Amino acid sequence: MMLTRILQPECIKVPLAGTDKDTVITELVDVLDANGLLQNKQAALEAVFARERTRSTGIASAIAIPHGKTTAVKELVMALGIAQQPVDFDSVDKKPVSIVILLVSPLDQTGPHIQALARISRLLLDSEFKSALEKAPSAEAAYQLLSERENE
Repeated sequence: MMLTRILQPECIKVPLAGTDKDTVITELVDVLDANGLLQNKQAALEAVFARERTRSTGIASAIAIPHGKTTAVKELVMALGIAQQPVDFDSVDKKPVSIVILLVSPLDQTGPHIQALARISRLLLDSEFKSALEKAPSAEAAYQLLSERENE
């Protein structure tokens, strides 16, 4: 799965304005909504926050992948945010995050959702790539990094 087929350049926010988990999640849902990718912004927010209440999506190593399943989308959508100042995300390693990747998928499409989570995890295991992404000065630079990495 190529993440650049899911992630639109307009759905990248560098830097994130939010300073806490809830604000950052809302900010990324707003980005998806502003780009016409949600049929119901409130339903998408509720799905992501409901998932977050079950267990934090701060997966460690300064990365969070908040996600939810809802009728608010017809296909998997994605937003990426990079925080200038790390954000407390109640991560499993108790450290703040700087890379936040939001996924919202339809209730009946588990496969693409799982594939995207796996692809994101594999990409961000590359510490050199992760570091470059954290330092991306703009949304365009972040998209370019991701695109180049996927085309290697």
